[in-house]
Amino acid sequence: MRILFIHQNFPGQFRYLAPALIKRGHDVTAMTMMKAPPAKWQGVKLIGYRALRSSSKSIHPWVADLETKTIRGESCYRAALQLKAGGYSPDLVVAHPGWGESMFVKDVWPDAKLGIYCEFYYSLDGTDVGFDPEFPTRDPQSDPCRIRIKNLNNHLHFTLADAGLSPTKWQADTFPEPFRSRITVVHDGIHTGMVRPNDSVSFSIGKGESLSRSDEVITFVNRNLEPYRGYHIFMRALPEILRRRPVARVLIVGGDEVSYGSKPQDGRSWKEIFAEEVRPQISEADWSRVHFLGKLPYDRFIALLQLSSVHLYLTYPFVLSWSLLEAMSAGCAIVASDTPPVQEVITHDETGRLVDFFDIRALVQELCSLLDDPDKRSALAAGPVNSSSSDTIWKESACPARLPGSSDFLNDFMLT
Repeated sequence: MRILFIHQNFPGQFRYLAPALIKRGHDVTAMTMMKAPPAKWQGVKLIGYRALRSSSKSIHPWVADLETKTIRGESCYRAALQLKAGGYSPDLVVAHPGWGESMFVKDVWPDAKLGIYCEFYYSLDGTDVGFDPEFPTRDPQSDPCRIRIKNLNNHLHFTLADAGLSPTKWQADTFPEPFRSRITVVHDGIHTGMVRPNDSVSFSIGKGESLSRSDEVITFVNRNLEPYRGYHIFMRALPEILRRRPVARVLIVGGDEVSYGSKPQDGRSWKEIFAEEVRPQISEADWSRVHFLGKLPYDRFIALLQLSSVHLYLTYPFVLSWSLLEAMSAGCAIVASDTPPVQEVITHDETGRLVDFFDIRALVQELCSLLDDPDKRSALAAGPVNSSSSDTIWKESACPARLPGSSDFLNDFMLT
């Protein structure tokens, strides 16, 4: 079977799915906006393309996002036409539609099946919008209109796609019927052969100093340090954490940009804003135990998780981070926010501890309780014995991990 992936930053969520299809004997190609991609990646033929124009500066703000997606969709469309002219015709297209690239792919290959990665459907209720009262949208009256238009890309794909793929049940359930019934729930995958406990790990923090598993290490990871992933809550807990844990090292991973939500209006980064807010409450000696590591290469990131005594993960009701499942696979004891879709992968007091997202006192208490109880940390890291959920998530390395109740995407959709 000829299978074409479309992802602006391939492999992205298809990091394990695409090579798994190669191993099954399929002909796999990927279209990507990556600059100067290599000819192949793990057996996948790569086709690069670029945006053909820039976004308009004076466009109505409600449709600016749609214009950007349309520009990317046209760029992918014209590159696909060139592929077709060269004789290429896929049997199946698997696309992440979030940036609009696959919007016109069925106009090029109308007979190909189309499967889309269903990451998130925007809503006014029960998700990220309005969850954190500290950060209301700048024009709440326009939210219903803005979100309806933001979902146009999703709705355009609903009329084209034969089926969908979503990494968690909660994310799938954000999508409306009748399309929800066409979505298979199966996680992107964690390479459990690579991301696993390592008691002999060491981690350099500069100036000739390194940490080991014998040190008390608290870890906090975001792609970018921002409110959507609870950075403000974590930082406000930090003074009390440092006071109660006088030898702990706090390792913070994340960039200064914004992945989700709005940028600060004063031009600073969220990292700066909340570090400056709590800094007067922390002594010089305690602040020296806090290490902002920026963005790490993957091997150092995994070593950091393997080193962690307790890992903290906070999120709005939103897309689940890979880093949480990687932390579980690395054997971390975890304190996480009691928000969806975290609740799908962490059961309180069995595979981690859950706390209210906004409850700083509870966060500190659960963290300190685990740091004082190595046996409990080990039990949480190991997970419940004979748990069906831990079996389905972790049993197979380097392939799409599966969540409880999911069907096999490869067999049930892609190869039928």
